[in-house]
Amino acid sequence: MPAPFASYAAIGDSFTEGVGDELPDGSVRGWADLVALGLAAASDVPVGYANLAIRGRLLRPIVTGQLDAALALRPALLSLNGGGNDIMRPRVAVASVAEAIHTAVDRAVEAGTQVLLVSGANPTEHLPLGSVFRSRGDLLADAVRRGLPREGVTFVDNWADAELTRLPYWSIDRLHLNARGHARVAANVLAALDVPPPTTDAEDAELPRPGTVEYWRRFVLPWVGRRLTGRSSGDSRDPKRPTLEPVEVPPAPSVD
Repeated sequence: MPAPFASYAAIGDSFTEGVGDELPDGSVRGWADLVALGLAAASDVPVGYANLAIRGRLLRPIVTGQLDAALALRPALLSLNGGGNDIMRPRVAVASVAEAIHTAVDRAVEAGTQVLLVSGANPTEHLPLGSVFRSRGDLLADAVRRGLPREGVTFVDNWADAELTRLPYWSIDRLHLNARGHARVAANVLAALDVPPPTTDAEDAELPRPGTVEYWRRFVLPWVGRRLTGRSSGDSRDPKRPTLEPVEVPPAPSVD
């Protein structure tokens, strides 16, 4: 039986782009790619997939430019995640972030697409100033949940997934999920859609060493520098998959 969605578009920031799940050629995969693969594997018709997410994006450009571009593709299913970069800014109005998310969701539903509202996983147990960001993240998660359920919306609450807070799911920078973490998020999303998850090659990744000078030099100080200068890791980047393209499903391994 075909999967219920023959087209899927994803919008968001690094979480949805797939940062942390790097492939051998240097590109990134991530949970949204795995969701698209799961939809395609469950379908007997081609499934189109677009990913317009760009790392470092605040919520406003996600729910304006990215959402405009995604809705123009008329996808049957659209996933939305955002706000993670906003709550890591020096000042943020959490209620306004939640309101913008709900407004974007309503706009997508009114356009006739089923919405996947996907919260990010919680990295704060392993981050400098993690307690500050955890408090903001909890406030945002609660504010988003208070606006649910909504007709035409499937909510996937990764922030509440305690398993995902464990260090083995996080990449060396401790801010982005690794391949194993992205695979778990994909499984959470596909379970909410009642679709089996695809088989992945996610392996245990190298774990970061908290508190080392090298960690601060490679990850924390550059991140702080971008915050102070208003720059983003996604500046001058384009979406990795801006149009709906058929998802290629690899052949099942042969059994001797």
